[in-house]
Amino acid sequence: MGQQQQRPISNRPISFLNRNGLFLLLLALLVLLGVCLPLSEFPLFMFPNRTSASSPPPSPSFVVSDWRDYTLAQAAKFVAKNGTVIVCAVSYPFLPFLNNWLISISRQKHHEKVLVIAEDYALLYKVNERWPGHAVLIPPALDPKAAHHFGSQGFYNLTSRRPQHLLDILELGYNVMYNDVDMVWLQDPFKYLQGSQDVYFMDDMTAIKPLNHSHGLPPSRNGVTYVCSCMIFLRCTSGAKLLLKKWVEEIRAQPWSNTEAKKPHDQPAFNRALHKITQIDVYLLPQSAFPSGGLYFKNQKWVNETNGKHVIVHNNYIVGYKNKLKRFQDFGLWLVDDHSHESPLGKIELVQEENNE
Repeated sequence: MGQQQQRPISNRPISFLNRNGLFLLLLALLVLLGVCLPLSEFPLFMFPNRTSASSPPPSPSFVVSDWRDYTLAQAAKFVAKNGTVIVCAVSYPFLPFLNNWLISISRQKHHEKVLVIAEDYALLYKVNERWPGHAVLIPPALDPKAAHHFGSQGFYNLTSRRPQHLLDILELGYNVMYNDVDMVWLQDPFKYLQGSQDVYFMDDMTAIKPLNHSHGLPPSRNGVTYVCSCMIFLRCTSGAKLLLKKWVEEIRAQPWSNTEAKKPHDQPAFNRALHKITQIDVYLLPQSAFPSGGLYFKNQKWVNETNGKHVIVHNNYIVGYKNKLKRFQDFGLWLVDDHSHESPLGKIELVQEENNE
């Protein structure tokens, strides 16, 4: 008669042992997360204070400290696909051109291979804020306002670092494609990079070549070829590394000076290096697929005759940010206004200051 009614389980107080058990369980989960997450290759876990693209901009100290220890080796490992990295080198004023280039690459499904070498901290933060892990800064940082003034020491400082950046990536064991960001991809260029050559490059001449032109080193003009150093594909071979080392030497042998300010030193140095290295297998890409801006934008008859063959278009043979922008717009190649959703960076407002190449 009188069996005591049992309290509902929901009203029972949690014992000291149960509370400790819950605490230990939570602690174990935290330890597990702390061990496993850093093992991920995704750089987000290396920098736990990362903000999302919708978050308000952090303080300047956050901008510098958050990504300054992110190394080229870490970045290349993160972006490399099938042993290949696509590289560009950009300072902050050319961020809209970077975005335009990325849209065209995204359309060819190669954007995940892209590594942006940021030449200043503003660009480093902006890219990694929106697309974590795809930008790295190799010290020292450059002055973003001076880096794109064509013929200036700032321009020389930016372009002269290019071969060392590319060599460093080759030394890490990756193939590397370099592009300037005043380019637009219209087709997949990798179908032209299937051979075993050490280095592939495009001609910078405006003279029309036959469609079946030779793919070796082109004839020289006054002892130097006129090959473009703005689009290069290098395999991780001893020949490619030797070429880059010679390119670095040639740049160092011709330091910037006021009297030579109108020369983009990296390109003549690249051509001189090509002539001095014989233990290298080179490949000149088809002019119809990789035309210079002096041909594509100025010879409509040729463009019509080679319609459907164009792969990468280079907006060169013109100087100045606004001039390049207008020419892309006039030819329907400025994509960021209507297609920014196709870029991994999303919509970015144009820089509201004077930009010069």
